[in-house]
Amino acid sequence: MTEPLKRPARKNPLVRTQVPMLPPSFQSRTAQILTAAAAEGRFALQECTECGTIAYPPRDACSECLSDDLPLTDLPAGGKVLSHTLISVPGELYFRERAPWLIGLVKLDCGPILVAHLHADCATGDRVRMSLQMDKAGNAAAFGRPEQDVPNMTDDTQWREMTAAPKFRRVLVTAGRTRVGQTIAGALADAGGTVFVGISEPWIPFEGEEKLKTDDRLQLMDLSVDDERSVRELAALIGGKVDILVNTNDYVRPGNLLDQKNASSVRDQLNQHFIGFVHLAQAFGGAMRARGADGSNSATAWVNVFSAYALANANPFGAFSAVQAGCLSLSHSLRGELRPAGVRVINLFTGPIDDEWYQTLPAPKVAPHTIASALVKALQNGQEDVFVDDIARDIRERIRQNQKGTERALNKDQSA
Repeated sequence: MTEPLKRPARKNPLVRTQVPMLPPSFQSRTAQILTAAAAEGRFALQECTECGTIAYPPRDACSECLSDDLPLTDLPAGGKVLSHTLISVPGELYFRERAPWLIGLVKLDCGPILVAHLHADCATGDRVRMSLQMDKAGNAAAFGRPEQDVPNMTDDTQWREMTAAPKFRRVLVTAGRTRVGQTIAGALADAGGTVFVGISEPWIPFEGEEKLKTDDRLQLMDLSVDDERSVRELAALIGGKVDILVNTNDYVRPGNLLDQKNASSVRDQLNQHFIGFVHLAQAFGGAMRARGADGSNSATAWVNVFSAYALANANPFGAFSAVQAGCLSLSHSLRGELRPAGVRVINLFTGPIDDEWYQTLPAPKVAPHTIASALVKALQNGQEDVFVDDIARDIRERIRQNQKGTERALNKDQSA
């Protein structure tokens, strides 16, 4: 049975911080196809459209009929452990530092037999539920967990290596003035995290202020992301303690490019979102990259809450959509820079939020608690791309099927 995770002791400043190591990261372009499914938390393998054979490991042609039409297909995640091995002295440095490491052969209900990382409560003959996890090198890795939940299931050391669970970790939520930021802060505290909440212009009252102040699980910090000095001062205070940073900056102003009478509205959105992202990355990113292997509460994730309009520009939020698209591109750069430390970048995409700035849009709209629940689940399951609601998922699917058609539909003149 998995032992419950204990709250980490205060770090000894005289002890050298461990240098982050990565699992083997070299994979072929074909093998990388599984990362798309792993990033979204799907269990999917290649399935031949000609003969129905499930292909594993990934390949360019079907081993049965030589067809090259092998799309990723969501499959049943059940399987049975044929054998398991506890590796005490691995050859790879990453696994050597984390030994012993449990692996096994699993026969999937859909056919293939694969080598998988195993939860500590799995043994030969057990039924398991399989998942594709993003390992610290950014590759898809097969992982088997008990079919039924067991005590302390998420405290397994190998599972925590594949995820970014907030339990006993220190989290910075950057925008506590918004309903979304406040709800996320509460959800992370409920999940076992120690939460710092950034408040811009704290002398100005705001809705929900008293609730934040009376919650002893939260620590309110002065933070204005568009002010480089404010960000650097906070980083000097807590930068070496932040294990998870949640970028919840939210500054939405309707208006397309030609609707703006001057550039000030666009500039404000750029300062709050894009430049604010840059300030946060430059102030906190270096310390997080240095602490990627700092024990059970090492730096583990950077989370961005984006609008789904970052994927495709939408009327009447043309300028805001463009700013969000720039932030999305910036997150891809940050993901590459944090990957050598094993720190993952998680992007959540949401449809219109149920607040005053999306007042003119018809339902459905996403509630803050839905975003908070999806964020905590993404951290606990190790996902990197999360489409929170039906609108975000619809935009993603429409782009996959017909990008130009989606572009035209979302930019249709709503007054016509």
